[in-house]
Amino acid sequence: MTQEASSIDLPRWLQTPPGRYVLDWEQARIDAHVADVFGFHALQLGLPEIDALRANRMPHRWLARPGVTPAAAREADHDAPPAPMPATSLLCDFEALPFPSQSLDLVVLPHTLEFARDAHHTLREVERVLVPEGRVVIVGFNPASLWGLRQWGGRWSRRLGAGGNGASLFLPRAGEFIANRRLRDWLRLLSFEVEGGAFGCYRPALRSQPWLDRWGWMEKAGDRWWPMFGAVYLVTAVKRVRGMRLIGLARGKAPKSRAAPAVVSHRHRELSEELE
Repeated sequence: MTQEASSIDLPRWLQTPPGRYVLDWEQARIDAHVADVFGFHALQLGLPEIDALRANRMPHRWLARPGVTPAAAREADHDAPPAPMPATSLLCDFEALPFPSQSLDLVVLPHTLEFARDAHHTLREVERVLVPEGRVVIVGFNPASLWGLRQWGGRWSRRLGAGGNGASLFLPRAGEFIANRRLRDWLRLLSFEVEGGAFGCYRPALRSQPWLDRWGWMEKAGDRWWPMFGAVYLVTAVKRVRGMRLIGLARGKAPKSRAAPAVVSHRHRELSEELE
């Protein structure tokens, strides 16, 4: 799945009522998780519709956007509202970030892995540029949710020829949604320690704002009774580097001989007694 295709589809979907509903939840959760992350350098990979670093106080912040063609960029930005921009914006390949190894303190990936050409490679690149004890915040759609089931059913309808040109799909047509447990396994393989997370957006897959408002009571109910089935999730992890202490080769030294205790024979003892 190319980054060009996903960059055209996702921003338009985010302008719909369910898209704005997701954006509001994600912006609030990201703000809460990055506010107390300290350091000097922070990076947001993709999705400028969210200002993922606005609550963070690091002096150097970047927004990286995929290096799309000018035509694709114009099509993606057509009729789109102006997106919030951090202090510095750059175009780059997410699989080859223009940062030295161990140079960033925080990296935020809002739906980045789902629409990347190679999610594993992108995550390995994030691990490379993070300093030890640096943090990564990842946001994604949850396939184990009502929205995920709706999307799965829509894709099967398209394969059977009943979905037309993708009208039956509820979420963006591009991208491969990654299960929360699967993502956590990937992070552990890269020596990350999962620090926390959250699930949200429990309302059914509805397209109109009035119907979404009517199901607002499901937010509290879902957070209490089925927390892992929210439509979106957030995961935070810390890069751990196991410490090693190099010990030099042990020099071969001959052990010092210990003086043997003096032995007094029985004859010498008798002789001593006679002399006395």
